[in-house]
Amino acid sequence: MIRLNDILEQIHSYHPDADTGLVEKAYVYSAKVHAGQMRLSGEPYLSHPLAVAFILAQLKLDTASIAAGLLHDTVEDTLATLEELEEMFGRDVALIVDGVTKLSKITFQSRIQKQAENIRKMILAMSKDIRVLLVKLADRLHNMRTLEYQKESKRMKIARETLDIYAPLASRLGIDRIKRELEDLSFMYLYPDEFKALRDTVDQRLGQRKAYVEDVKELIARKMNDYGLSCRVLGRPKHLYSIYRKMKRRSVSLDQVYDLIAFRIILKTTKECYEALGIVHSLWKPVPGRFKDYISLPKANMYQSLHTTVIGPYGERMEIQIRTEEMNRVATEGIAAHWLYKEGQVVTREQQKNFEWLNRLMEWQKELEDPREFLDSVRMDLFPNEVYVFTPRGEVKEFPLGATPVDFAYSIHTEVGHHCAGAKVNGRMVPLKYQLQNGDVVEIITSPQHSPSRDWLQIAKTSRARARIRQWIKIAEREKIYSLGRDLCVREFRKYHLDFNHFLKKQAEEIAGDFSFKDVDDMLIAVGYGKVSPLQLVRRVLKESSEVEIETGVEPEKEKRASRAASSQGQQAIQIDGIDDIMVHLGRCCTPVPGDEVVGYITRGRGVTVHREDCPNIQNLDPERKVEVTWAVSGGETYPVKIWVSTVDQKGMLASVSNAISAEEANILEAKVTTYPDHRAVFRFIVEVADGKHLRRILSGIRKVEGVRRVERTSSG
Repeated sequence: MIRLNDILEQIHSYHPDADTGLVEKAYVYSAKVHAGQMRLSGEPYLSHPLAVAFILAQLKLDTASIAAGLLHDTVEDTLATLEELEEMFGRDVALIVDGVTKLSKITFQSRIQKQAENIRKMILAMSKDIRVLLVKLADRLHNMRTLEYQKESKRMKIARETLDIYAPLASRLGIDRIKRELEDLSFMYLYPDEFKALRDTVDQRLGQRKAYVEDVKELIARKMNDYGLSCRVLGRPKHLYSIYRKMKRRSVSLDQVYDLIAFRIILKTTKECYEALGIVHSLWKPVPGRFKDYISLPKANMYQSLHTTVIGPYGERMEIQIRTEEMNRVATEGIAAHWLYKEGQVVTREQQKNFEWLNRLMEWQKELEDPREFLDSVRMDLFPNEVYVFTPRGEVKEFPLGATPVDFAYSIHTEVGHHCAGAKVNGRMVPLKYQLQNGDVVEIITSPQHSPSRDWLQIAKTSRARARIRQWIKIAEREKIYSLGRDLCVREFRKYHLDFNHFLKKQAEEIAGDFSFKDVDDMLIAVGYGKVSPLQLVRRVLKESSEVEIETGVEPEKEKRASRAASSQGQQAIQIDGIDDIMVHLGRCCTPVPGDEVVGYITRGRGVTVHREDCPNIQNLDPERKVEVTWAVSGGETYPVKIWVSTVDQKGMLASVSNAISAEEANILEAKVTTYPDHRAVFRFIVEVADGKHLRRILSGIRKVEGVRRVERTSSG
C-alpha cells in the first residue's frame, strides 16, 4: 500500500521546494471521510486515493492535482460537499474533483466505433481543466490494476470501456506509459487465453534473444561514439496489445512479426538525431517506406521522434527510434511533461479544434519554475464548437454549439421532431430553447396535438432540423391557403346563388384543366394566393363573363401604376418555397428591399404582401396567415425607399443632398421640403435602390454632407 511519505518524496524529487501542505491536509481529510470504508480487495478504501495521488506524482503534476487525486471520490462516496472542499482546499481542487465526479457518472453502453470516438470527444469537452482528465486516467489505471476483485461481468465491462475510451484518451494526450498499461490490462481481461499464449511465447522468444538485444545495443553505442555522439541506447519489447493488434490487422502469426523489440537511441540535440539517423542507415539497409520524421512533423499529441526500420546485423528487420532526452520525456509523459517546466500562451478557438494546440504547444513554451502558470494557460474548452449529449439509452449524439432539444428531437426521427411537446434534460423539464450542454441526458416528450411553429426556426441549429421544420411549414401553409381559397370561392359562389359543392363534383376538374392546373386542389390554392380570383371561376360556371363586373374600387391611374409596379417587383424578387407563380406585392407601408429581413402575409384574394419584419403593420396581423419568404437573386430591379433627412436650413442644402444621392447612381422619384422657424429643414425623398447595400451607401453619402444632422430610412410619407 502506498504511504503519504512515498507521495511527498516523489513530489520533492521533481520539485524540491514544493509546499506540500495542501497534499498533507487532503490526506488527513480523505482518511477521515473514508474511515471504515473497504475495497473489494479487503484493503482500506484510502489505499485507492493514495495510489491515484502517487500516479499523479509520477506524472510530476502540481500539488493541486495530487490533492484532488486524494479527494477525487469524497463527493461521490462520502458526505463531503463541493462547497466544503472549496472552502478547505481552494477553487482549483474543488473544480477538479467536481469534473472527475461528473465523468464518473457517465455510463457507456454503445460500443460502436463512432460512438466510442464521440464519447472520447465528449469527455475531452467536459474536462475544461485538463487536470480533470489526468486524475480520471490515474483513477482508471489503479482500478484496472485491482480489477481481479470485481465480478467477471463487471471486469469485462470496465476492461472494454478502458480499451475503447480511456486508453485512446491517454494516447491522445501522449501519455505512453499509461496508454500501454491500460491496453495490456484490458487485453488480459477481455481475451485471457490469447493474452496468456502471447505473453508466454513472447517471454520465451525474448529470453532466447537477450544476448542479441545486448549485442545490438553495444554495437549502436560503439558506432555512435566513433562519430563523437554521446547517447543512451535502450532495447525494449513492444507491449503485448500492440503486438496482438498488429497480428490481427495483418492476419499474421507471431513468427511473422519481426519487430518485437524496438531500439531507442537517445541523444542531446535535434541535430544529433539526424546525424545518428545517417549513421544507422550507413550501417544497415533501411526498409523502403518505413521511415517517419515526427521531429519536423510532430504528432498531434506532441510526440517527436525519428522512426526507421532497417535490416539488422543478423538479417532481421529491426525498428529504431531516435530522439532527444526531452522528446523521450514527452513521449512517455505526454502533456504532463510540461506541467513543471513550461508556460503556454492563450490560443485561438480554431487551434483548439482537434487538439492542434497540443501540436504547437512546444513552440510556445518558455522556461519557468512555477507549474501554476502553465496550468492556468491551458484551462480551455477543447472542443468549443461541439456538444455531446446522451439519449436515455446511453447513445452519444453530436451537435453544434447552441443546439437545443428541437435539434435532438429531429436527430431521432422526423416525426419525433414534428410532435415534440417538451424535453427533459437530466430528469428535469426544460424549455425547448434550452441550449444543450456536454454530458446532458436528453429525453423528448411528444404529443400528437403538437406541431412545429415558425419560432422553432429561430432556436434550431442543425440543417436537418431546420429543413424538416420548413418542410412541415410549407405543407401546413399549403393547407392553410387551400382552406382560404375554398372559403373565398364558397362566399363568391353564394353571391351568385351557385352551389360550390355541385361545382366541385361536376365542373371543377375540367375548369382546373382549362386553367392549366394539375388538379382542383392546386386551383383552389391559386385562389387563396390570389393568382386566380373566385369571380373568374364564377364566370366560367355562368358563361356570362361580359355581364359580370369585378367589385373593386377604382384607383387613380398613378396608384394603379404603382400597384402594378410593386406586384411586378414582388414577382421577380420574392420566392415562396415550393410555390410558383403566386401574386406577390411589396408592402408600400415599409418598402422592403433585397437584404431586408422580410415576412409574407396572405391577403384575401390578392396573393401575398411582403413586409419588413420590423414593419409596425405586420405586428398586428393574424400570425396564422404569415408565410416564410426569401429574396430571389437580383435581376437588376430597383425598389422605392423613403428617406428622411434633417439639415440646417441654408441655401443650396437640397442640391447638396440630391447630389449625394445621385453620386451613388440612385434615381430620386420624389422630393419634399419642409422648413421650420428654428432654422431647420426636413427633406423627404423616395429613392430607387437596388438592395440594402445600395441603400446603406446612399445614407452614408448623405451623412457626409456638411449641415446634415440626421438621416434615416422611414416608413412614413
